[in-house]
Amino acid sequence: MTEPVDPVSRAFLGVERSASGQRWVSRLDQAGQNRALAMAQVHGIPDLISRVLAGRGVGVDEAPAFLDPTIRSLMPEPFTLKDCDKAAARLADAVARREKVAVFGDYDVDGAASSALMARFFRHFGVEAEIYIPDRIFEGYGPNANAIRQLIAGGANLIVTVDCGSTSHEALSAAVEERCDVVVIDHHQMGPQLPPCLALVNPNRNDDLSGQGHLCAAGVVFIVLVATARLLRERGDPRAKTLDLLSWLDIVALATVCDVVPLKGLNRAYVVKGLLAARHMGNAGLAALFRKAGLGGPVTPYHLGFLVGPRINAGGRIGDAALGSRLLTMDEPTEADEIAAKLDELNRERQVMEAAMLAEAEAEVIAEYGTGENAAVLVTARENWHPGIVGLLAARLKEKFKRPAFAIALDSSGRGTGSGRSIPGFDMGKMVRGAVDQGLLVKGGGHAMAAGLTVERTKLGSLRAHFEQVASAVIPDLVANHMLKIDGALAASGATLQLIDQMEQAGPYGSGHSQPVFAMPAHRIVDSRLIGTAHVKATLQAMDGTRLDAIAFRAADTPLGQLLLSSRGSQLHVAGCLGADHWQGSRRVQLRILDAAKAV
Repeated sequence: MTEPVDPVSRAFLGVERSASGQRWVSRLDQAGQNRALAMAQVHGIPDLISRVLAGRGVGVDEAPAFLDPTIRSLMPEPFTLKDCDKAAARLADAVARREKVAVFGDYDVDGAASSALMARFFRHFGVEAEIYIPDRIFEGYGPNANAIRQLIAGGANLIVTVDCGSTSHEALSAAVEERCDVVVIDHHQMGPQLPPCLALVNPNRNDDLSGQGHLCAAGVVFIVLVATARLLRERGDPRAKTLDLLSWLDIVALATVCDVVPLKGLNRAYVVKGLLAARHMGNAGLAALFRKAGLGGPVTPYHLGFLVGPRINAGGRIGDAALGSRLLTMDEPTEADEIAAKLDELNRERQVMEAAMLAEAEAEVIAEYGTGENAAVLVTARENWHPGIVGLLAARLKEKFKRPAFAIALDSSGRGTGSGRSIPGFDMGKMVRGAVDQGLLVKGGGHAMAAGLTVERTKLGSLRAHFEQVASAVIPDLVANHMLKIDGALAASGATLQLIDQMEQAGPYGSGHSQPVFAMPAHRIVDSRLIGTAHVKATLQAMDGTRLDAIAFRAADTPLGQLLLSSRGSQLHVAGCLGADHWQGSRRVQLRILDAAKAV
């Protein structure tokens, strides 16, 4: 009797190498198919949903709860987080004493959202909290001693750091010297040494056993506020009874999506319930940004991650870093519209700067590495680059060349500030920390998929050589085995709004819970054309004549875009994600193309 062939061992539709250089494989192996079948039979879950869940590691018994995530069922007992009891008690005391509080946040979306949550909480209890967001270029990430002393001189009795502070030993020592209490609420990786503070709530500290290390900072802040509100109720504060924390889940969902943390456990409940809150448009700042971005249809994770997030981040990248937190904190629509307009303007400026920098970076890659195929890691650096945009630049280079990539902005003194983005399977943070140990970097750190560094220009050559040596043992195999996992095959006639609604039941999709990918076998390319300067729009037609609108974003100058543009009238296998496109009050199906291959 012959052994059954595992579907993962075969190329899906026979695609061994696609336009994007990927091998297509089925997401479900035989065990996964069995799990999907059991899920459908035991719980009555539609076959497609069962396949999507099984393909993302959801067990048969877990499926019903996974499809209905609730804050009540997934919220941990707050005091299982180390120091949460101390933090809640100190925040409650600040409310009782009407102390002056300063909130020190990071300049990204998670920092802005965390700061806004904290400020809104204190405002509800009649305590105005000052928000301080450092300047990315002049102050860098996290608390610094000068800013801490400035806040204390301004009368702060309590400083709460959010989305930062876990490794800010020197800055927090300044607060100790001034006899000012500090509560740190964070989620970043840290070593065994704790900063000098009254309480450190960070599920990623070594001695925290809560199992909530997947949360973003805003998610941790929400738990601390739940604990603080409970404590204030127990103390008899009547304002605690009128506090509606659940109405602020739109802010938590925004941070969870934009910080790209895994959509598992409590994070799923945050996003599912946060999207419901966002659709009520109760937050004046978010509503203003949705209007400015031209939101069509109900709010989705896409809108949070690709419409709202970049606009808030634009303030921290090239403008006033505090704009985002101010916007999320305010209730006055007119002022919110003004700030949203400013952020929208900054975002457009950021896009222009990014496009110019990207052209230079790609030219440098070609000059330094040729096609890039023989390089393990790409390191680009220029003097005229804006340090607030290098992270975006590194991401674009990584997407185009399928290699870990760094972009470094050099200042006039010859020192560079850079960011890197990695590909799945390669730990970039570990490589950067190794370069620090080798004395090649002034400082640096990060995690598997992203890192930041500071380097002297004179060390760039040595740094490139070191990165290449470390990565060359791993990257070639990762690139050679680059695969696109396919959830199933569909004809254009099967790509319906009903199908999309079914798939939404298994969402939201994002980090750690990827959006389903479907292959459209042997569809004729009826039409393909450029949209703007970067996107390729196409119309696919199945054998029965059914047509489907499709688009490949930022594909114009890629092999994928070139294949689509040159294949009018020909048949291609096309793979992508289905979504509902809202246009002028109508809702229609659209395929977001990820890859394609010639149908042979």
